[in-house]
Amino acid sequence: MKSQAVGSLSGKDTATIRCARVRDAARLAELSAALGYPAEVDVLARRLARLLPRPEHLLLVAEATANLVIGWVHAGEQDILEVGRFCEILGLVVATDHRGQGIGRRLVSAVEHWACQRGLDRVSVRSNILRTESHPFYERAGYVREKTQHVYRKQL
Repeated sequence: MKSQAVGSLSGKDTATIRCARVRDAARLAELSAALGYPAEVDVLARRLARLLPRPEHLLLVAEATANLVIGWVHAGEQDILEVGRFCEILGLVVATDHRGQGIGRRLVSAVEHWACQRGLDRVSVRSNILRTESHPFYERAGYVREKTQHVYRKQL
């Protein structure tokens, strides 16, 4: 995916959407922690190094003019027996002081474009029921809530 300019709604700042790099790990970890998903920088760097070369994953960042990463999105192509192939947004975060400027919407649009290029006809996203501010964001972007579910995990 090529870099593309992203203008804010205020017209004061511009940002570029580009592919993530391993050297972005520290800032991605910082932004992830703000959402309640803390990760050590070296762990996140290893995950990035593993995921970036995989064509079924997309990791993009929004970078401000001062070369500061202000948001990121991770999407992946899923292929599930009962529903087939589709794109899923696996993570999306925009720095608190840059929200409401269209950065998140542009990151989502980039994912949608990538999905179409891969021949996928739908994008899915999960949003924690407690993240009430994200629900209207996705609805404004044209996403429709299909279900509410419980998530179960077992540590191995």
